[in-house]
Order: sequence, then structure tokens, then C-alpha cells
Amino acid sequence: MDVMKIRIDKYLADMGAGSRTEIKDDIRKGLVYINGNKVKSAGEKADTLNDEVAYKENIIKYIEFEYILLNKPAGVVSATEDRKEKTVLDIIDSKRKDLFPVGRLDKDTEGLLLLTNDGMLAHELLSPKKHVDKKYYVETDGLLTDEHRKLFKNGIKVDDEFTAKEAELQILSSGDKGSKAYLTIREGKYHQVKRMMEAVGNTVTYLKRISMGPLTLPEDMETGTSRMLTDSEINMLKGGK
Repeated sequence: MDVMKIRIDKYLADMGAGSRTEIKDDIRKGLVYINGNKVKSAGEKADTLNDEVAYKENIIKYIEFEYILLNKPAGVVSATEDRKEKTVLDIIDSKRKDLFPVGRLDKDTEGLLLLTNDGMLAHELLSPKKHVDKKYYVETDGLLTDEHRKLFKNGIKVDDEFTAKEAELQILSSGDKGSKAYLTIREGKYHQVKRMMEAVGNTVTYLKRISMGPLTLPEDMETGTSRMLTDSEINMLKGGK
């Protein structure tokens, strides 16, 4: 992280210590210190890399970017706020106010969702020019066949508004009671997987994203839980080794 000096009220608010109004009140009460010196104004600046900031006798380290992996449950919306629905930010273990989901999963879709405040990385992962693979486990109510696999491979016309790019369909099982498959797409159109399946006469009954680019959802990660990405996972997402 590059050395950066920011206002102490923003520093603490970014780290989830409280609202900037609450922090300003606590500064007036003498509860904030920089390098052992009592802060007298919210406008004082702290070096995010080298200064020691204490708030209510607790040392608060500054982390510029956070990367959180969520195994999203159904019934939660991929948004930063919603007046009626519970959002993915409501169920992760972070007090930061600047996090956002990278892309979106439908309300009834489960699986891998990355949340961060790193706008540059989010742009790289979502840019149509990058063709980042997104792999889903899907269950449908109809038959999936090798002919469908070929159609998806060649880029299927979904409807008058959308022709999907080349996608990889791996059929796990297919019978009278429905089908199970993996589908890897390289776009992120609205309801894309559901629309592609409907184009071949199948209705999606269950959908779960299991990977995005090099990031894969751990098999033992319970639905609804989240954790910070490891350094190696972050490096992979950024194109490192």
C-alpha cells in the first residue's frame, strides 16, 4: 500500500469505528490519538502506513482495500442498500461503509460473490473486454443434450436482444426428472444463465456460481458465510502468480 495521509475522521470511519459525526464527538472527548498525541481536530491527518492511531485505547490499523469472499445464500440481493430486502452487505463480517459487490447474483441465486472497495480490480473483472470466466452449477427441469452443448459452444441466440458468446456446457446428468450441469460463461448479462437455458427449452430450478476467473468457492464453505481473501487469492485476481 502506498503511503497516504488522510483526515483522521475518515481514517477511523473507513475502518468501521463509527460515523464521522460520532468520531468527531469522540475527538472532542479526547478519545483519539496519533502517535501518542491527543487529536484536537477531525482535520488532522494520519499517515496510513506509518502512524499509530489509537481510538478508545485500541490501536486501529488502516487497510486501504478489503477483499471478501461470500457464499451468497438465496433471498439476499446483490446491492449496497435496499429499503425492503436484506443485502449482501448486511450478512458479511465487516463494518466498512465503502464495500460493494463485484457484479451481481440474482436474489434466488447462490454462490461465489466478491465484495471489495477496490474499484480498479472490480473494473478489470467486469470489463466485457476481459472475458472473465464465470462458472455455474445449474439444475433444470428439462433435458440437456449434446446438441445443446454444441449450440452453447457456437454462441446461441438467446432472444431478439441478445446472442450469447461461446459458452461451455458440461452435462452431469440428464433424465426425466431434470438435468444437472456446469455452465461457464464469459459475459454477465441480466439473468444470462436462466435466459440461455430457456432458449433451449429448460427452466432453471437451482443456480449457484462456483468460480469467477481464478477465484473458486471452497467446497467446505457454508452458504451464508464469508471470509477475507488470502494474499495468494488476491494476487491471482490481480494477474500475479
